[in-house]
Amino acid sequence: VLLDAATGRVLFEQNAHEKLPPASVTKVMTILLIMEEIDSGRLSYEDTVTVSAYAASMGGSQVYLEPGEQMSVRDMLKCIAVVSANDCAVAMAEHLCGSEAAFVDQMNCRAGELGMMDTHFVNCTGLDDDENAKEHRTSAHDIALMSRELMNRFPEIREYTTTWQDTIVHNTRKGQTTFGLTNTNKLVKWYEGATGLKTGSTGKALYCLSGTAERDGLHLIAVVMAAPDFKVRFQETMKLLDYGFANYSAEKGLPKGEKMGQI
Repeated sequence: VLLDAATGRVLFEQNAHEKLPPASVTKVMTILLIMEEIDSGRLSYEDTVTVSAYAASMGGSQVYLEPGEQMSVRDMLKCIAVVSANDCAVAMAEHLCGSEAAFVDQMNCRAGELGMMDTHFVNCTGLDDDENAKEHRTSAHDIALMSRELMNRFPEIREYTTTWQDTIVHNTRKGQTTFGLTNTNKLVKWYEGATGLKTGSTGKALYCLSGTAERDGLHLIAVVMAAPDFKVRFQETMKLLDYGFANYSAEKGLPKGEKMGQI
């Protein structure tokens, strides 16, 4: 799918409503709910989150949090957006709702409000290595919807989604250690005007990406799912974005050269 972020107009689509495992692109919704809590005043960037043993046990992409370790919401959010940290995603889910399951209920409720009719979440990470995860599905169309909501309502998230490299500090019983972060989204380095957003990959989902970019006031969202390898994921996303920038303008999202009226 290729979507105009301002108008919501679909500029290109292919198998857009096919229900597929999204891997860590799931975390677009996780980030959206965190940002909405901050916006409401119920959560602050400076709040302290304590890591449970369950959150620390997450596999896949992680920053290796330890049970009982404490970290600010700001750093948790940075880790989720930049390196797709599963341990931070679950820690935030538990902090906000008491359990990951309760947080997932909110994710599904929000998906319904956004019109994401192809979507059912079973976790906040996109990990799909257990039996229950067979039901964890969404579509390119729905990913574009939640990506649009996040980028339009909370442009400040670009501070993290455009970060190429950064560090965090672990505060554990053994003392402080520094941990390096490098963005999983290569568009940040490879593509002019890239604003985000989220990668994902598992053996079942293959390679997925919600890629966002802005040029001359036109903000586009390109979603690719089930690419056979990580290079194709980025290549196909860049092709979609190139097509959008070559053929459309920011004014009402109309194709370049199309008459808009007469004054």
